[in-house]
Amino acid sequence: MPTDQVTPVVLVHGNPETAAVWDLLVEQLVGQGHDKPLCLSPPGFGAPVPTGWGATIGEYRDWLVAELERVGRPVHLVGHDWGGGHVVNVAMTRPDLLRSWCSDVIGLFDPDYVWHELAQGWQSLDDGEAAVARLVQPPVAEKVSFLVQRGMDASIAERIAPAMDHVMGECILRLYRSAAQPVMAELGAGLEAAAARPGLAIMASEDHVVGTEEQRRRSAARAGARAEVLDGLGHWWMTRDPERGAAVLTRFWASL
Repeated sequence: MPTDQVTPVVLVHGNPETAAVWDLLVEQLVGQGHDKPLCLSPPGFGAPVPTGWGATIGEYRDWLVAELERVGRPVHLVGHDWGGGHVVNVAMTRPDLLRSWCSDVIGLFDPDYVWHELAQGWQSLDDGEAAVARLVQPPVAEKVSFLVQRGMDASIAERIAPAMDHVMGECILRLYRSAAQPVMAELGAGLEAAAARPGLAIMASEDHVVGTEEQRRRSAARAGARAEVLDGLGHWWMTRDPERGAAVLTRFWASL
């Protein structure tokens, strides 16, 4: 039976994704008796882009704050990829909106974190536009293949790939460029503030784009978050072993 019938669960995804990335995990949580989580799609990533949207890291944080304010009560907030970055930013600045938080990218906030190769390509002022075009312009079948090759379950990749368009591409460029170092290190200087609410750092052992194990553990400790290792799983752990992912989250919420 569910351990928490009152606190809403809110899921936030990242790049290059839509809320479909959560589909298998949501099925597991509902199957275990939880209320269906609220899946929030950041502008440009499966959701419309507002007029004047700059797609900066600060704007995404403020967008998520506004969405949580609409919920009207503290939530269990879970973020993946850039969604996990937005979650940590909210945990550091608006803990009043949270009952708990969970991120699988806590290592991004370590002072020694180095952006992965794809991100550095998008951040490049010389090649960024071309790098994003290589991601969003190919036929859907090629996009599916790209996602699967990088570890996403094929059935989920087929749901996400059609949304990888020029709008998402523009948001990718602006978001990653707004977060080029030393921006993440500077944001990470406030990690201790996230300890105001219980936190969980999910550490998929085969996820090699979110910092080293040392960086992730160091950041989790500074944020007062417990670390949960998902041995053998990669970046898209929620599509590969949603049952284990749901169990980890359920245990965390039950412990609060």
